[in-house]
Amino acid sequence: MLDKVVIANRGEIALRILRACRELGIKTVAVHSTADSHLMHVKLADESVCIGPPSSAQSYLNIPAIISAAEITDAVAIHPGYGFLSENADFAERVEQSGFIFIGPKPENIRQMGDKVSAIRMMKKAEVPCVPGSNGTLENAPEENLRLAREIGYPVIIKAAGGGGGRGMRVVHSEAALLNAISLTKAEALAAFNNGSVYMEKFLEHPRHIEIQVLADGKGNAISLGERDCSMQRRHQKIVEEAPAPGISEEQRKKIGKRCVKACLEMGYRGAGTFEFLYENGEFYFIEMNTRVQVEHPVTEMITNIDIVKEQLRIAAGEPLKIRQQDIKIEGHAIECRINAEDPKSFVPSPGKIQQFHAPGGPGIRWDSHIYHGYDVPPFYDSLIGKLIAYGQDRTIAIARMRNALDEIVIDGIKTNIPLHQNLIRDANFHQGGTHIHYLEQKLSS
Repeated sequence: MLDKVVIANRGEIALRILRACRELGIKTVAVHSTADSHLMHVKLADESVCIGPPSSAQSYLNIPAIISAAEITDAVAIHPGYGFLSENADFAERVEQSGFIFIGPKPENIRQMGDKVSAIRMMKKAEVPCVPGSNGTLENAPEENLRLAREIGYPVIIKAAGGGGGRGMRVVHSEAALLNAISLTKAEALAAFNNGSVYMEKFLEHPRHIEIQVLADGKGNAISLGERDCSMQRRHQKIVEEAPAPGISEEQRKKIGKRCVKACLEMGYRGAGTFEFLYENGEFYFIEMNTRVQVEHPVTEMITNIDIVKEQLRIAAGEPLKIRQQDIKIEGHAIECRINAEDPKSFVPSPGKIQQFHAPGGPGIRWDSHIYHGYDVPPFYDSLIGKLIAYGQDRTIAIARMRNALDEIVIDGIKTNIPLHQNLIRDANFHQGGTHIHYLEQKLSS
């Protein structure tokens, strides 16, 4: 097993990694900005190293500082968590070139999946279903692009090849708007991702967002841990996630899971990963692969009883995957609500000191968070301050437990989106299951 790991992240995921390391007897090094010296995982880690000022660019995105922290503490590996440098192939490469273990996929896999065009090409080779589209980047050929859009059928969506997180995309409903939309998206993509390449896909009107969690050891073993429904979104950012996805049959789960596993084996994938799909009219359409642990991994852990972060650590230590596909049993139902420090109506971030805090409890309740009474939420980072997970023998029980937990939790001194979640968990359409990705925004605008 790994001797000592640098946790190159902050907040709840840093604490989650620290707990997994402790269970496996791994020593930990917490790197942090000057704004984060009071974080819970910094207090609990075996060692801590300040790597820069509050700005992410000068701390959590500062590759030389993170590698230097690993060097001076004699760590053997670096876990990037999610966000920040987790899907940065150059970082993974630098870590390995410096003699450390990157707890994640090989740099070439991160690079391949980070480019949406090459990812789609790889998925088609592995027979993973994809959205009808351009099968490559769009050239500067107006007539050809117009012909292609007519062939695919409007509406279409123009996407940045190097995009992610809901950025770098534009929906086009008519031929008159197509060429201008391509030009604008190219310019935006170049500015945001330093890559002006874009591609075209059929725009699905009312799809759900279904994703498949995988684990692979890079030694010829890979498994699927079932699916999650992440359709409750605002501006392409997930708000509520659940597993398993309502309305997905065991036959569908096995079929799409096998194809994702095949893709992992064909690319020699290593670590945890998530295949994201749009799902409409009973069909799955690949959109991207996330080459890291996901924010919503707890719901999969709850229904499979597999600790995904501990498996990441074991794989990084060179251990073959001991779990086989036949060992995976989907039992019960889990729901996760992302608790953000933000105004529940305007969604403006709400940093500040937490004056009063009470964590919810009861059967099936899990609270993944770094906050505590008196914690000062800084204004420099993402507004996520905790993840509330409810598990039950079935979806009805999970919803009831989540409703109780949302009514119990107390976070005073700052604004949070808890009222939004209380509204959603009582929503009749959510209770029915299977809402599409535009549902929340339509609900908020009505």
